[in-house]
Amino acid sequence: MKILQTIAGFGAHSGGTSTCTYDLLTAMHQQGCDVDLMTVQTSDIMGQGESWIKALPDDGISSYGYSHNINCYLKESDYDLYHTNGLWMHCNHETCAVARQKGKPYIITPHGMLYPQALARSAWKKKMLLSLGGVDRDLRSAACIHATCKAEMEYYRQLGYGNPVAVIPNPVPLPDFINDIQRDDQVKRIGFLGRLHPRKNVESLIDAWILLGNKVADAQLVIMGKGDADYERMLKDKVASHGLDNVKFAGFVTGREKFERLASLTALCVPSDFENFGMIVTESLSVGSPVIASLGTPWQELETCHCGRWVDNSVKTLAETIESQLALPLNQINQMGENGKALVAKKYKADKVAAMMSSLYDWVQDGGILPPFVQM
Repeated sequence: MKILQTIAGFGAHSGGTSTCTYDLLTAMHQQGCDVDLMTVQTSDIMGQGESWIKALPDDGISSYGYSHNINCYLKESDYDLYHTNGLWMHCNHETCAVARQKGKPYIITPHGMLYPQALARSAWKKKMLLSLGGVDRDLRSAACIHATCKAEMEYYRQLGYGNPVAVIPNPVPLPDFINDIQRDDQVKRIGFLGRLHPRKNVESLIDAWILLGNKVADAQLVIMGKGDADYERMLKDKVASHGLDNVKFAGFVTGREKFERLASLTALCVPSDFENFGMIVTESLSVGSPVIASLGTPWQELETCHCGRWVDNSVKTLAETIESQLALPLNQINQMGENGKALVAKKYKADKVAAMMSSLYDWVQDGGILPPFVQM
């Protein structure tokens, strides 16, 4: 069976959607799956020139990304199953439309784009695309929708769609050097890692740090990531105006440096208004760092598996939770870290997630026994 996945943008700086797609497909290739990825060329494209990445010259027109090159590639393609990542872009709609024209099944991974908070942004444009742009038909006619967590499936159902939904988490590929990463407990540190964007709510994390005052005088807050230039400037101005010498901006980090910095944290904080999955949560847990995540993320497991905290993202609650985490004895922090490692190994390792996706493809193509993670 030959499969084509598609994605509108596949740059390293594009965020978690590109990263998790690359990680999943890499793991699937390691298991012998015949799956290609079609995207457009960018200067920071993910991967190392793998032959299965079909990067087309970028001739995109307008913010919708209309592309003649994408049209031609899809029209001339010959795959048994199509799978598009994301919504709202020409690449996504054309993948679904061509699959229907060819009489082939297709899967859509919305990557959180149907959450209420996501639909509220540029709402008029998304309503227009749903009704006039064919997105509603794309969704209704999909052989299956891939949700990365139960909450995403529930939001999809609330929109009135009744086709099958597969709940398959994003994979956590553990690099070869992961066992060489050592915990750094010399300094108490709270960290943020991700795209700097208003919905990430980083300003509330800084406000919580300000509220704690002298209680965090001997600790550090490390903010890792790049993103919206105006938002980043606002964050840095806030830090400077309060004279916060113990708040550091580390910029974009990746590779071994990213995991080493995560391993230096007393806890990673994910204060986002909402997250569909949050790859950084599992990456932090994989190096033994507990996570404080907002209720806007699907991470109740942090509480049930005793590897972090799942709290609302108000400034007051974030401050109280950070203070509590920093006050824990080292042995309790380390135990939370071990619990997190165990959770990742049990549920989120890349090979296990790849096997689930391969099983989904087999079911969509050939039928048979319903996979346990598919909800009808």
